[in-house]
Amino acid sequence: MALQNSVSRASRCVAYSKWASGTSMGRSLQSRLRLFCFPHAGGGASIFRGWSDALPPAIALCPIQLPGRENRWIESPFTQLSSLVETLANALRPMLNVPFAFFGHSMGAFISFERARQLRRENSKTPVHLFVSGARAPQLPDPDPPIHHLPDAAFFEVSRRLSGIPDEVLQNAELMQVVLPTLRADVTMCETYVYAADEEPLSCPISAYGGEADGKVSYEDLAGWGAQTQNAFTVHIFPGDHFFLYSARESLLRVLSAALSAIVKRMNGEGGA
Repeated sequence: MALQNSVSRASRCVAYSKWASGTSMGRSLQSRLRLFCFPHAGGGASIFRGWSDALPPAIALCPIQLPGRENRWIESPFTQLSSLVETLANALRPMLNVPFAFFGHSMGAFISFERARQLRRENSKTPVHLFVSGARAPQLPDPDPPIHHLPDAAFFEVSRRLSGIPDEVLQNAELMQVVLPTLRADVTMCETYVYAADEEPLSCPISAYGGEADGKVSYEDLAGWGAQTQNAFTVHIFPGDHFFLYSARESLLRVLSAALSAIVKRMNGEGGA
């Protein structure tokens, strides 16, 4: 029995290291709340590097590493959001044994939203809070025409114009060539995503974050997330464009930390309803 338990723990650690890259297992095991973070298109778990230091000690940061990037670059990226969500269901299930919340930026917002919906369909534990960042509400149509089918040069140019690529990637031609296949797969996943309108709003609160100079996602697009919850809903606007999570990092983490602290206090019975 002891051997079986050791093997089981080892298997879980392999899954953790593959999908939850950068997670501090010691802190995660002792945490009151796990925050799973899902990246934007073309991004990897490293975009959340350093976040753990800015969050309350009771929070374990779990950055999700998707296939096709960073330490998983040799794996094929997903092109269908539904397939990714199904795979995540099995990969992350062992980590949902304590209360958890989801944070997702842009593409990551849709991933986290659909993962929350799937958990509800499974009658499993659902997130205590959903933080969606830099993304229009899923029921709203994308006003831009699809670009995932365009040739590389045109795809690159339109992505640049729509602020779909971080500056550090735009300014590095070699890095752009490496990132391009994964970015195209991610954009395909976003542009072929079909929102199912026949489900009830989520029961967890939702916080929507946006950049005041984001030409891709307006305040109205963020406000639309309010229709996706039966609980509390807030919108917070930060200085910066679509990638304000880089330029306004300190402000974002300050607001996020305060929200997470309030959640933990409520869990401890210290913050009222």
